Amino acid sequence: MPGTPQPGSVGVLRSRSPQILGLVAKGSFGTILKVLDCGREKVCAVKVMPKVEVLRRDTLKQCKEEVSIQRQVRHPFVHGLGDSWQGQRHLFIMCTYCSTGDLHALWRAAGRFAEATVRLFAAELVLVLVYLHDLGIVHRDVKMENILLDERGHLKLADFGLSRHLRWGERAHTICGTLQYMAPEVLSGGPYSHAADWWSLGVLLFALASGEFPVAPAGDHVAMLERVNRSSYASPPALSPALARLLAELLCHNPLRRLRYLHHFQDHPFFWGVTFDADLLQKDPVAVAVAPRPPEPPSPTPDPSTFDDFDCDLTATAPPDQPWPG
Repeated sequence: MPGTPQPGSVGVLRSRSPQILGLVAKGSFGTILKVLDCGREKVCAVKVMPKVEVLRRDTLKQCKEEVSIQRQVRHPFVHGLGDSWQGQRHLFIMCTYCSTGDLHALWRAAGRFAEATVRLFAAELVLVLVYLHDLGIVHRDVKMENILLDERGHLKLADFGLSRHLRWGERAHTICGTLQYMAPEVLSGGPYSHAADWWSLGVLLFALASGEFPVAPAGDHVAMLERVNRSSYASPPALSPALARLLAELLCHNPLRRLRYLHHFQDHPFFWGVTFDADLLQKDPVAVAVAPRPPEPPSPTPDPSTFDDFDCDLTATAPPDQPWPG
């Protein structure tokens, strides 16, 4: 990792004095906060990881890989990195805050999507996965919860916490990801490659189009592998033949036979009439994503004292100007 602050990062960020606005999510990885970048008057999301937990879980190398990858990628359908820095007790990764939410929340509200919407979302995800794989990056956690929506309803692939650089011909063996989306070769402990992301895309598209996952979740990777191996992954009869064929060619147990290259999708009957160009795909808003939704209970404006006892050195100034650990 670079050992010097990146332009516009550590020192500048500290001078902006980010103000905590609320809690976005909390999990085993740490906490995601909604903050106001006061200097730019911009709302952002900050992933907060306690150093003691990073060391206890022996995930420092993966944290460095996450930031390295997000600094490297620049794509319209990637949720890009804003800043990264460290305090005395925490590591921080800051990104743009997506107020529209994630694809999973939209899917739960919609039940399932029309094939035209599935086609658009699929094309956007194909472009970003091809881009990542061309850079030698495997995401390893492609799922609805990790896909955010911008203000026009287009997708932003997020959370590179499990991603890694994987050269062509190299193989991985770590069992990681989300069970319902994990390819059989990942569930079995490898070896696996970038093709695992295409299986995850197949699971995601199956759920978007049908309203349900192809295989029910299991309690662990061994039981999940048994279910995956027993399943035929037959598409519901309501799906068009072209979409059913696409799903069958993504949810193929043999990773060498899965669709994986851009021309495979450009020539596929499900994508006839689609131009795989990011600018053209983003030309119009996605109706189902920007349509009014049932109002959620309003979140009260947090009192500043709400986070007084929050153990987070977000705006700590000692030691000053610390770059990401290198």
